[in-house]
Amino acid sequence: MSARVGVVTFPGSLDDRDAARAVRLAGGEPVGLWHDDAALGRVDAVFLPGGFSYGDALRCGAIARFSQVMDTVKAAAAQGMPVLGVCNGFQVLCESHLLPGALVRNAHLRYRNRPARLRVETSRTAWTRLYQPGSEVVFPAKHGEGRYVADEAVLDRLEADGRVVFRYLDNPNGSMRDIAGVTNEAGNVVGLMPHPEHAVDELTGPSNDGLGIVASVLAHLTGAADTSGVSR
Repeated sequence: MSARVGVVTFPGSLDDRDAARAVRLAGGEPVGLWHDDAALGRVDAVFLPGGFSYGDALRCGAIARFSQVMDTVKAAAAQGMPVLGVCNGFQVLCESHLLPGALVRNAHLRYRNRPARLRVETSRTAWTRLYQPGSEVVFPAKHGEGRYVADEAVLDRLEADGRVVFRYLDNPNGSMRDIAGVTNEAGNVVGLMPHPEHAVDELTGPSNDGLGIVASVLAHLTGAADTSGVSR
């Protein structure tokens, strides 16, 4: 039986269908979840997609963190369930304090929409186990508030603990220390700004490098061997 990955839709989500397609292409079963669902059902992992939840009112992700589904997601994450947040989903994870730091306006104060070159910093997460550390991937970046910031003590701790997951090779937004994605201490919660779900098919994306994100969590859930063609 395929692993079931819940894809949450908030008011204003616009990448939920792309996330579901990525799950399906990787061999998993996508399960739609609504923002006010009180239960996750029988899902094995959760994907928080990109978009503009609640119109980015107050701050990006600031209202979505109070959605009923997020109470359940936080409880499930504490029990080890893999959770991924991409773009607005990353912002929601930071606002929910599942990940440290914050995403603020790009340093150049402009919306950025272009392929981003990233380096995989660690394979010790549920969502990156099939990547080779040090390999390069290309995911589309499309955001106006994607600059990752945290105080120096937090950044030092992330570096020392190996919790920087992806790093920009061509920093499009001024993120501190070129950080594009981070993980929690347990490695089951990952947030990243560029969109792996838009890089699952070379016909429609800049690469198919993003397929490894969902393939990794499926391998994690099924206990499959750490072998893949996603490293470059």
